[in-house]
Formats: sequence, C-alpha cells, structure tokens
Amino acid sequence: MGVRLYAFGRACLSRAIGLGGVTGMAVRTIVLCADDYAMNEGVSRGILALAQMGRISATSAMTNAPGWPELAKRLDPLAGRIGTGLHLTLTWGGPLGAMPQLAPGGRLPGLRAVVEGSLSGRLPLGEVADEIGRQLDAFRQATGREPDFVDGHQHVHALPGIRQAVLGVLAARGLAGRLWLRDPADRPSAIIRRRVAAPKALLVAALSRGFGAQAGMAGFRTNRGFSGFSPFDPARDLHRDFAACLVAAGPAHLVMCHPGEIGAAEGLDEVVEARRRELDYLRSPAFGRLLAERRIELVPAPA
Repeated sequence: MGVRLYAFGRACLSRAIGLGGVTGMAVRTIVLCADDYAMNEGVSRGILALAQMGRISATSAMTNAPGWPELAKRLDPLAGRIGTGLHLTLTWGGPLGAMPQLAPGGRLPGLRAVVEGSLSGRLPLGEVADEIGRQLDAFRQATGREPDFVDGHQHVHALPGIRQAVLGVLAARGLAGRLWLRDPADRPSAIIRRRVAAPKALLVAALSRGFGAQAGMAGFRTNRGFSGFSPFDPARDLHRDFAACLVAAGPAHLVMCHPGEIGAAEGLDEVVEARRRELDYLRSPAFGRLLAERRIELVPAPA
C-alpha cells in the first residue's frame, strides 16, 4: 500500500496537508491512523471525511461490527491513498462465531477481563485464534483482499498469549512479510516527555513489551515509535495534545486517533464528544499548519 501511495504522488500529499510550495526542507513521514472504522455510522463517516481531505493516512476496521460489510464499500474510492487494516476486537460487541468460554452470552468481555486472563494464562487461546481468523475472513470477504496491517481495539493484539495467537494465525495464512503490525509500545522517556495520558501509555507499553521484537522474528515489520493516547477530556487543548504526539517521534512513527461524528454514535460509544472534537480539530486549518510547521507528510505505512 505504501508503494501505491507514493505512486499517487508525494506532491499531492504535500498539498493536502499544507506543504505545497515548500522546497529544500527535510520532510518526516508519519502514519496517522484513525481507529474504530465501522464501529457505527457516525465514526465511519467522520473517518471517511478526513481520509478524503488527506488528514489521515490509515484507518483500522472493526469487522465484527454489524455495519462492516456495507461500510467497507465506502473505502473503495480511497484505495491507494490510505492504508486499511484490521482492528482486532475482543472487548467490544459480539464475536463472529461461538466463543463459549470468552463470550458465553454472545458478547465479548470488557478489557479488564481480557487483560487479567492474558496475564494469568487463562484465556481460551484456541477460541481467540478462531475469532482472529473469522475477523480476517470478514475483512477479505468485504474488501476482496487482505488487510494492509493489523492492530487491536484497546491494543489487545499485543497482550501476552493473544500476540502469539495473532502471529500464529497470520503466519499460517502466509501473511508474514505481506502486512505490518502495530506496536503500541514506545520508550518510557518519550512517553513522559509528551505529557499526555502518560500513565495509560506507560501501562500499555509495559503490557506490550517485547511485541515488536517477536513480530520481527516472525517476519512482520512494525512501526517504531507510537503515540496518540488521550485522556478523552473535553476540556483539553487538542492542538497542544496533537503537537505533543510528535515529540520524540520514533524513526517509523505511528500516531493513533479516534475521530467521529457525534449524531449516529450517541448511545453506542462512551467517548462520542471527544471523537467529535478530534474530528473538528483534524479537519481544521490549525492541524494543517501544524503538519506544515513540523514538515510532516502523512503516509499509509511505516517506512
């Protein structure tokens, strides 16, 4: 996908983010990925609007969401312009098949239960592997191809036990070297320097420790550097927070975001107002200026 995007033209991307006319400047490339595509109509509509503006460069889809098959079609016009991945989901909605131990009532458990099961070694990893396969199948059935990358809702893909299931399923399907994986960990020093949701970012980094190395050994490349954690506080200054995401960026940096329209999402998502504020900021002139000032080009995959 990255090769196809560069074929689309670096000049086009530069104009989209406000770098048109800038010459003789070193440009840094960063992946800006909007999570939770297909969660609902409002979230998906907001993500599509940003993709069409060139204000994000990737999105990851929840293929266990009821609206995924129809919403997948709306991504077709963006082929070659953004990366599209699988947002592996084990803590939201329902599974795509029977999971009598993890989701006995047909609803996936909350994050705490999955983390506790991961750390205690009590997760039914056979069920997890089967569900990973079903969500991959749902992506391919709706799009006609494999995802460009895989990440996880609430970063579950990098948890101990689940990560081995993810790597095993992907390798068994011959996908090593054909897609990349999100590493949600970063250096503690970089996280602390950003001063945004540092406790959350440090906890995820600790739970994800070693994931990047294991993915590399299995033949998958990953981002190197990660930010975008948010306290989802409507009183925060989003311009300052997004600027902080770019502090101490890694050599192949990935920033996650969670934009969305508010109307259709109400009652389905606990952070709808924060999503609307992110959407408004990311499509604002202020964000375009931030990218231009920091000499950043948004790309669909880590270099």
